[in-house]
Amino acid sequence: MSSLESNFEQEIRAKRVSVTDDRVTVELKDGRIISIPTKWYPRLLHGTAAERAKFEIWMDGIYWPKLNADISYKGLLQGCRSGESGKSFRRWLGYRARGMQEPILTLPLPPELAKFLKRERLRKHTPSKSRRLVKSGR
Repeated sequence: MSSLESNFEQEIRAKRVSVTDDRVTVELKDGRIISIPTKWYPRLLHGTAAERAKFEIWMDGIYWPKLNADISYKGLLQGCRSGESGKSFRRWLGYRARGMQEPILTLPLPPELAKFLKRERLRKHTPSKSRRLVKSGR
């Protein structure tokens, strides 16, 4: 990865996201507003308002968990349409027609990454010594 790509990924982050039947609009933290046709992302087009409203802002893009749909910032800025195959989309529609959510493949994390994430989770949920002292009045 070039330093230009690395800087690109660090600087781009969504601030606000809205999806209507016609447009996906993303306001970036740097002030840019990007709007693309919803029909470019069929899962968003077929999603309900409630499914579209529940999204997660990730480091590299935006993810709609109920639709298992995502848009990368890079793709958004380059004006790319969904890269999903017709076969994959039809399978997803089949799950929806049966009232089911598409199963999402999960793989075990590499041991080093699992250990790191466990340490981080514990660090975030364990009060530091200075916070414990303040709470106890010392």
